Amino acid sequence: MKALVYHGPGKKSWEEKPKPVIVKPTDAVVKILKTTICGTDLHIMKGDLPEVADGRIIGHEGVGIIEEIGTAVSNFKTGDHVIISCVTSCGKCAYCKKGMYSHCEDGGWILGYKIDGTQAEYVRIPHADNSLYPIPAGSDEEALVMLSDILPTGFECGVLNGQVKPGDIVAIVGSGPIGIAALLTAQFYTPAEIIMIDQDENRLDVAKTFGATHIINSAKDDAIKKIKSLTNGRGVDVAIEAVGIPATFELCQEIIAPGGHIANIGVHGKSVTLHLEKLWSSNITITTRLVDTVTTPLLLKTVQAKKIEPKKLITHHFKLDQIIEAYDTFGNAAKEKALKVILEN
Repeated sequence: MKALVYHGPGKKSWEEKPKPVIVKPTDAVVKILKTTICGTDLHIMKGDLPEVADGRIIGHEGVGIIEEIGTAVSNFKTGDHVIISCVTSCGKCAYCKKGMYSHCEDGGWILGYKIDGTQAEYVRIPHADNSLYPIPAGSDEEALVMLSDILPTGFECGVLNGQVKPGDIVAIVGSGPIGIAALLTAQFYTPAEIIMIDQDENRLDVAKTFGATHIINSAKDDAIKKIKSLTNGRGVDVAIEAVGIPATFELCQEIIAPGGHIANIGVHGKSVTLHLEKLWSSNITITTRLVDTVTTPLLLKTVQAKKIEPKKLITHHFKLDQIIEAYDTFGNAAKEKALKVILEN
């Protein structure tokens, strides 16, 4: 089969790899129908996650059809149409029993990271019973690709960890796909205002159409002064960091109001400064999280009911064998006006 293979920072190729096979009785092999590229994949390509091995097939999102199942798989059968979760869960270990699937003792985020991933014609899914979700008949596949990662990530790591409440003023730093996923799902809790901050004018314009009440281009304006002006000098109740660089985490610390929550989503490849000399007395809660995907069933219902429309995040379509071109497009998001790309096998 063909797959996108990582060969060290800045090096990738579309090449022939062995088709995956059942290794354990709990495995399934899935034929990829549609997949996408995540900001985390760009972090891998930059070398921010040096533990990713040379030769790894990248990717952790997608929908497909089950090609083969292990003898212990009971919830699925060959031919089933499924969403692939970005997080693998055994469902039995101490962490899984707490709902912390991201820390599963035999799983967690391993696809496209510690084991071969979904940017390929086929993928092996460990613990298939707990790591796949059935696709209801008549569903829009492209919309459901967004349920593999970005929607649960924005919701769990940003909105739930940030404890967004009715009437809150929320700032989301980063208007990429994850930031917009947080924007979409924050609206479940009717905050008074949602302020989107980015340096990409197109992404900010898109955020406005998705429900942002204010947008700030931090390349043109002083974001801290703008936030203080919008909040009568108080700051925001919730600051969601959705980029993963030191400057954006610093910004969250500058704009948070006393008693507020800073919810980190971004994948950080460099150290950041925690300003405890300013925050120690401000009753600030800072949270970190790797998505657990425990909310995927809930989010699937909201998508099916058309309460949110994640398909609107998709800006570009490619065939799977055009993945190098797709990476170029996604990696130059401002120039290409890209949010999410869909790759079809």
